[in-house]
Amino acid sequence: MTQKQLAARALTSQAAISRIERDTVSPSVATLAHLLDLLGEELELEAKPVDWGHDLTLIQAKLDRTPAQRVADDVAFVRFARTVRIAT
Repeated sequence: MTQKQLAARALTSQAAISRIERDTVSPSVATLAHLLDLLGEELELEAKPVDWGHDLTLIQAKLDRTPAQRVADDVAFVRFARTVRIAT
């Protein structure tokens, strides 16, 4: 289907369809769903967890430690960081 044909079906201009195709405007989800419906397609949105690259097992292991253990870990890290900074 041409832009002109889709525009006629959607009751909009060919220029509006062109702007969407060229990614110069972002249509609303409702508009996109309507245009896809006119093309015989269906819009499906899916939510998936995002992998931010964090190791959740390490985070959980840290949370499982007592506050005193966490403070001791942090103190040990600060001491290590100081020795690295002094060495450089």
